[in-house]
Amino acid sequence: MAAKSQYAELARQLSAIGAVKRGLSRVLPPDCPGGSAAVLTLLERRGEMRMSRLAELMAVDMSVTSRHVAHAVERGWVERAPDLADRRSRILRLTPAGRDLLDELARRTTEIFAHALSDWTDDEVGQLNTMLARLRENFGDCRPGRYDDSPGSYARTPAAAVAPAHAPVSESAQRETPARQQT
Repeated sequence: MAAKSQYAELARQLSAIGAVKRGLSRVLPPDCPGGSAAVLTLLERRGEMRMSRLAELMAVDMSVTSRHVAHAVERGWVERAPDLADRRSRILRLTPAGRDLLDELARRTTEIFAHALSDWTDDEVGQLNTMLARLRENFGDCRPGRYDDSPGSYARTPAAAVAPAHAPVSESAQRETPARQQT
């Protein structure tokens, strides 16, 4: 076990990570705020879903999720389709325009990391990815158990399943950018 001073330094470093988040948020187009980017990213990674499931994955109130979805729908990035299992509900689905935007955000995110970490070796970036993934895994989701995506299955939804609103990237950039490792 590490010394308490190491944990204290880790807490300071993580609290200062806001500078990284702000840098990543700068790659978002003006008409795509972080909440909308999070909606698109979750729909890409998890597939179509109901608004209630999206709110759960985002860990925000339904009204907040609804505003983010409405913004994305207005811009043609997400569509609402009837839920065949429950006609009162709607299924949210990523559109081709939404996928194109995510590809562009992945490109931008990759570029910002490549620039900011240009003096890092591949091994160092790989170590960072591994350690961040391990940190997320150790924290998990402390909320009560949640249903996972498979019918009849009850499991905790790890906090890592929630995409960061500041750094959405596509599957194609998974190995190229640490932002993807936050999924």
